[in-house]
Amino acid sequence: MSRILQKKVCLLGAFAVGKTSLVSRFVNGIFSDKYLSTMGVKIDRKSLQLDDVTVNMMLWDVHGEESVKKVPAAYMRGSAAYLLVIDGTRSATVDTARELHARMRAEVGDVPFVVLLNKVDLKDEWELSDADVATIREEGWECLMTSACTGENVEAAFIRLADQMIA
Repeated sequence: MSRILQKKVCLLGAFAVGKTSLVSRFVNGIFSDKYLSTMGVKIDRKSLQLDDVTVNMMLWDVHGEESVKKVPAAYMRGSAAYLLVIDGTRSATVDTARELHARMRAEVGDVPFVVLLNKVDLKDEWELSDADVATIREEGWECLMTSACTGENVEAAFIRLADQMIA
C-alpha cells in the first residue's frame, strides 16, 4: 500500500548563497544567473516518489538576512526538515548556517536536515578549505557538494532529505 506525505521543507542560509537557484533547479530544472533577492518567503511544490511513498514537498525558500534574528519564527514553524545552504565561495556563510541551525532546533526541535555546500562549479573561487568541510562533517552534519548552475547533487540532496523524513 502506498503512502502520501505532505511535508514542509525550509531552505535556509545567508543572502545570495543560492537557495532560490537550488529550488528552481530542483522544481523546474532550470538555472538563471540573474540574481533575484527573495522578499519574505517563496513557496514551491515538488513531489518525489520513493519506493511506495510519495513525498509532496512544500519548499519554503526563506529570504537570506545579514542577521539571523530577522528571520521570522513563523517561517520555520511546522517544518518537517530543512536544507542549510552554505556558499563555498564565502566562508562567512558557515557561521550564518550554524546560527540558523540553532534557531531551527529551538523552533522545531530535532528534525532532519542536510547541508548543501553550494557553488561547487566555482571551485577556483572557494574560500572553504577541505579542513573547513571536515570540521562541518565532524559536527555530525551531512554535507553534499552542490551546484544550482550545473545541477550537481541538487536532486540527490532533496532525495536524501526526503529519505530522512520517511525513515
